[in-house]
Amino acid sequence: MNRKILLVTGDGGESYETLYALHRFQEEGDTAVIVAPSKRRLNLVMHDFEPGWDTYMERPGYCLASDLTIEEVVVDDYDAILLLGGRAPEYLRNNGTLLEIVREFDRQGKWLFAICHGIQILITAGLANNRTLTAYEHVRTEIETGGGTYSTQQAVRDRNIVTAQTWQSHPEFYREVFACLKKAELVEG
Repeated sequence: MNRKILLVTGDGGESYETLYALHRFQEEGDTAVIVAPSKRRLNLVMHDFEPGWDTYMERPGYCLASDLTIEEVVVDDYDAILLLGGRAPEYLRNNGTLLEIVREFDRQGKWLFAICHGIQILITAGLANNRTLTAYEHVRTEIETGGGTYSTQQAVRDRNIVTAQTWQSHPEFYREVFACLKKAELVEG
């Protein structure tokens, strides 16, 4: 199916989450569009869990060019949006245009997918309230402060939002993502 999926990231975005998403959607025959604050080569990073560390550590990752800017997004052109993790959501959640795009996806009943720290954008957009979400464990307090319920499951679907904890959740997350997209096709078809 040739669906169009918006992949949101920026400098400091998680390299593995971004490239895995891009390739998974391409494998399904979908068009995955990388959107960022500016149209240029993005500096992604890798996060890993090392023995003796209380949190993850970060290393430089792959670079990837964005296809368009946040300002250029037209929600009606896309079937779903995926908010990727890493550090990028820390500053992307302050972008008013992006927050309005995310809210519009929700208003239209389109699929919103978020992984790891990408959930921070959903929270800032006001979409955590009365929802069950999952995310990287250190985002739990933000989910709860935003009125949501934190789940320890690897992937969670609540209405039109699917969330996942980390890149280690990819198997569960993408099974749910593609089940949701297939369900939408059946409803539309």
